[in-house]
Amino acid sequence: MQQEIRRVAVVGGVRIPFCRSNTLYADLTNHDMLTATLDGLADKYGLENAHIGEVVGGAVVTHSKDWNLAREAVLASKIRQSTPGITMIQACGTSLQAGMGIAAKIALGEIESGIACGTDTTSDAPIVFSKKFSKRLTEMSQKKGNWEKVKVFKGLSPAELAPQPPSVAEPQTGLNMGQHCELMAQRWAITREEQDDLAYKSHMNAAEAYRTGYMDDLIVPCAGVFRDNNLREDINREKMGELRTVFERGDNGTLTAANSTPLTDGAAAFLLASEDWAREKGLPIQAYLTHYETAANNFVAGDGLLMAPTIAVSRLLDRAGLTLQDFDFYEIHEAFAAQVLATLKAWDDPVYCREELGRSEAMGEIDQSKMNVKGSSLAVGHPFAATGARIAGHTAKLLNDNGGGRALISICTAGGMGVAAIMEAA
Repeated sequence: MQQEIRRVAVVGGVRIPFCRSNTLYADLTNHDMLTATLDGLADKYGLENAHIGEVVGGAVVTHSKDWNLAREAVLASKIRQSTPGITMIQACGTSLQAGMGIAAKIALGEIESGIACGTDTTSDAPIVFSKKFSKRLTEMSQKKGNWEKVKVFKGLSPAELAPQPPSVAEPQTGLNMGQHCELMAQRWAITREEQDDLAYKSHMNAAEAYRTGYMDDLIVPCAGVFRDNNLREDINREKMGELRTVFERGDNGTLTAANSTPLTDGAAAFLLASEDWAREKGLPIQAYLTHYETAANNFVAGDGLLMAPTIAVSRLLDRAGLTLQDFDFYEIHEAFAAQVLATLKAWDDPVYCREELGRSEAMGEIDQSKMNVKGSSLAVGHPFAATGARIAGHTAKLLNDNGGGRALISICTAGGMGVAAIMEAA
């Protein structure tokens, strides 16, 4: 018996304002932010005490106590406690990947609704000790007498007490994401000026989105914060060019604090459903999630850490029977301005498309006036696991406000992976 594949509706999304780490959310945890976001979504769509098929999401930077983060956030939220919470992670693609898994279950009739979500904070990052000192603490917990516990620390050296802060370096290469992106910028001849121009436009677009009220129903206040504190309406294009490079100090360096995303705290979520469930609840359908794809590359061998979205989008378009130009909007996550520009150049490069994507010709250029039209991560910030849900919720609203159309979503992640999706207006 052939199973019917159902359409997956995107009802909409919300997020709390994103804030630079160690600023306005310095005292909040991932649990706090994710719970606030789920409550905001419940308030917006009347989900108080409603059973949801699944809540799926997670965080990149977590404490060991957050092993069941999604479920704990559900239990603390206004959503009915019978709702399962599933914690997962795919770096910066976490919450979009969560949405993809939910969508597959809705399409097959396994569940009727689901919330994809993500949260991250580096203000509350776990600080760990050396393995040697950690073993001492574990051994001490197993001793019974006080003197036996004290003897565990015989020979303790001060060096063992030095905390080890979280590392953002790729384990396979020892390079952080910015250093990898510098290599990509050099490979694709991305200039500092091009990067600064893109970052400036992102801030201008996001500022305009706030001025026109576009952001009003996408953001729920949290801890007395009402808007993203990384956004600079008064950003000065000339002064951007005066900033020092961050990841490479030599003449080849082009990435700065202005054209790279800052460490950010925040959370986001979006609601997916079957058409029947949404209509029974009297909920709007803003868009449909129609296709999605995940890909990875061999960045260790030099493929480019943040270039896997080129592969994901190529496969996605093949399955959808579309070309790169068949979209009204492009939502390309701005981890770094150089990453966006390298992706665009790769799609338009016949050699790359032939050798890396297996295509007979280049995928071509896009109309950049359709890209990140309300700003993106360079302006609003990038709490790693929350970015996919931010983009998905915003894209559904963008299509709905437009009265039609199709949008392409592309997100790069750590570990040389990429996540991509297509949404179409309802």
